[in-house]
Amino acid sequence: VQLQASGGGLVQAGGYLRLSCAASGFPYPDYSIGWFRQAPGKEREFVAAIRWLGDSTYISDSVKGRFALSRDNTKNTVYLQMNSLKAEDTAVYYCGGSYGGSLRVYGAYDYWGQGTQVTVSS
Repeated sequence: VQLQASGGGLVQAGGYLRLSCAASGFPYPDYSIGWFRQAPGKEREFVAAIRWLGDSTYISDSVKGRFALSRDNTKNTVYLQMNSLKAEDTAVYYCGGSYGGSLRVYGAYDYWGQGTQVTVSS
């Protein structure tokens, strides 16, 4: 299984970025993809998740209204569109793959990508 996160970078507050998580090698199709982030000195925090089968999405209250998830089934890729970015969104963003459990919980994920850095300057 491989999860390739990309799209991070440096952006000014109020700007936007789109992160991508390309998934491959999952043995069964009914996995979910989630995004977590980790800022220096802080625990990994749930951001958003989407179930591959069906249209259920989950968004953290801290980013609701600013971040949105979408997916391209033909590319096995999930996108995290991040708008109206704030300095507090600065973190390394990780995408993970899960076959079950609460998608808001770090322990529900079986696989992780390498992370992509998002830096928002104020």
